[in-house]
Amino acid sequence: MTSIAVVAANGKAGKLIVKEAVDRGFDVTAVVRGENKTAAQHAIIKDLFDLTADDLKGFDAVVDAFGAWTPDTLSQHSTSLKHLADILSGTDTRLIVVGGAGSLYVDPEHKTQLVDTPDFPDAFKPLAKAQGKSLAELRERKDVRWTYISPAADFQTDGERTGKYILAGEELKLNDRGESIISYADYAIAIVDEIAKGNHIGQRISVVRA
Repeated sequence: MTSIAVVAANGKAGKLIVKEAVDRGFDVTAVVRGENKTAAQHAIIKDLFDLTADDLKGFDAVVDAFGAWTPDTLSQHSTSLKHLADILSGTDTRLIVVGGAGSLYVDPEHKTQLVDTPDFPDAFKPLAKAQGKSLAELRERKDVRWTYISPAADFQTDGERTGKYILAGEELKLNDRGESIISYADYAIAIVDEIAKGNHIGQRISVVRA
């Protein structure tokens, strides 16, 4: 049985990832600061920044579903990911990161990211830049078995679970209807699929609704 720890499991993405994994028979531990509000069978009640190597020892995969949205906390995208990478360094445990779409490239030369295009909403630029910075730092790590998964540009909290998605890479992918869209529920499927059968070690991948 695959054992998974989901960090920041009480968040909207975290909860759905936990549910998807539990529904598929995985052994899931929620890492939360307070009461476990997820379907996980076990819980570690601890702040992410207080986690130790011993806390995460023996898991097949650790999912980083941490998010920060306010200007004074955006830097925690980098510091939290560095902390998790540090305590998983040199282990066989996979680190699966719930990423952002802003760092996806919109050109085959990989010179222009979505966040730098004219139509990208100004309100989301600080978050996208913070997430992009954390990805750039993660790319430098050769001591961690990481996979960074970017959602589509329109990442819908309450979107329907269609059960279908297209797996893509570093570039913004549109579906046959010209959409860059995915629900949190379908994104959770993609996360658990990557843990179950994916092998994109040291890579950023992306997903869009089929």
